[in-house]
Amino acid sequence: MIYLDNAATSFPKPPRVAAAICGFLNEIGASPGRSGHRLSVEAARIVYDAREKVAELFGFADALRVIFCSNATEGLNLAIMGLLKPGDHVITSSMEHNSVMRPLRRQEAAGVEVSVARCSASGFLDPADVKKLIKNNTSLIVINHASNVTGSILPVGEIGKIAREREILMLVDAAQTGGCYPVDLEKECIDMLAFTGHKNLCGPPGTGGLIIGTRVDTGKLAPIMTGGTGSRSEHEYQPDFLPDRYESGTPNAAGIAGLGAGLQFVLDLGVERIMEHEQMLAKRLIDGLKGIEGASIYGGGDPEEQTATVSFNIGEMTPSEVAQRLDEDYDIMCRPGLHCAPSAHRTIGTFPDGAVRFSMGYFNTPDEMDSAISAVRDLARKSGHKSA
Repeated sequence: MIYLDNAATSFPKPPRVAAAICGFLNEIGASPGRSGHRLSVEAARIVYDAREKVAELFGFADALRVIFCSNATEGLNLAIMGLLKPGDHVITSSMEHNSVMRPLRRQEAAGVEVSVARCSASGFLDPADVKKLIKNNTSLIVINHASNVTGSILPVGEIGKIAREREILMLVDAAQTGGCYPVDLEKECIDMLAFTGHKNLCGPPGTGGLIIGTRVDTGKLAPIMTGGTGSRSEHEYQPDFLPDRYESGTPNAAGIAGLGAGLQFVLDLGVERIMEHEQMLAKRLIDGLKGIEGASIYGGGDPEEQTATVSFNIGEMTPSEVAQRLDEDYDIMCRPGLHCAPSAHRTIGTFPDGAVRFSMGYFNTPDEMDSAISAVRDLARKSGHKSA
C-alpha cells in the first residue's frame, strides 16, 4: 500500500506516539488539573510539556497562551466566533478551507462584513490585493499558510507586516504547514495561529489548538464554550486567565500525550529536514506527472513554493473514478473531490468536480513517487492518452 493522503491525516505515525498514548492510559489515566494526587499532577505535567513543545515549534515564548482544542477547526472557530462582532470587517483569501469560510459566512449572516482577496489560478496571493481591501473597520485578516488543494504557500509574513502597520489582527491557519514548513509567530507578525495535531505534527486525531499572541486582548476574545476548568471552582463565572479561559471540560490528555510525542519527533528531526525531504518527493512527482499526456496538474509546480501536496486530473475521468482505480488496482490511497475547499477549487478552475490529490509525508519514499507516476501514466493510457 502507498499512502498519499497526508494532507488529510498523516500515516503512519512514529511508534513513540502510540506508545505515549498507551503509556498515559495504562500508567497515569487521571485528569490533569482536577485533583492533587500524584497521577493528576503527572497528567498535568504531560499536558504542559506538550504546550511548551507547541510554543517552541512555532517560535512563541508563552506556553500558557497555547490553547488546546480538538482540532484546528475548533481553534479557528474560537478566534473567528470569539473575536468578530457585527459591524467588523474581515479579509480572507479565495484559497481557504471551509474551516475558515464557514465560520466567516456564519458571522457574515450576523452582521460581519467579509471581503475575499482573489488568488491566482495557481493558488497564490499578492499581498497588495489584501492591502487594497483594508477599511477603517477591518479588525481581522484570516489567511491559510498553505492550501490543502495546491499546496501553494501564501505570503503570511508580508501580509502580517501590513496588518501590523494598520493595527489589524492576523489569524493564520497552519493546518497544512505546522511540522513540515517553518512557521514563526514573531518573525511573521502572526497574532493567532490555529494548528492541528494529526497531520504534520504526527499526533493523533482529536488534537490541535490555537496560539493566542500577546497583541490579542483576551478580554475581547470570548470563549465559545464555558464550564469546569479545575480552577476557581468556587466561582460560577469562567476564569479570565489563560489557558483556563478557553479550556473547559476534561481535556483529551491521552491524545495530548500522543501529540507531545509527535511534536518531539518533529523537533528532533527538525522542520527543515522534513521540508527538504518532502520537497524532494514533490519535485519527483511533479516532474513525472508533467510527462503524462492527458494529466492536468494544478498549482505553481515549484516544490519550493508549496507543500508536498499535488492535485491533478486525468482527461475526462472524474476525480472519484481515478481515485477508485488507484485504490483498487494500484493500492494507492489518495483523496478526490473538493477537499472541503470549494472556494479554492473555484479559484483554480476545478469546481464542481474537484481534483485528485496526492499528498506526501516524511515517511513516503522516492520509489513510491515512481509507482504513483507509473499508475497515473497507466490510467491516462487506458483513458486514451499517450505519454509524452
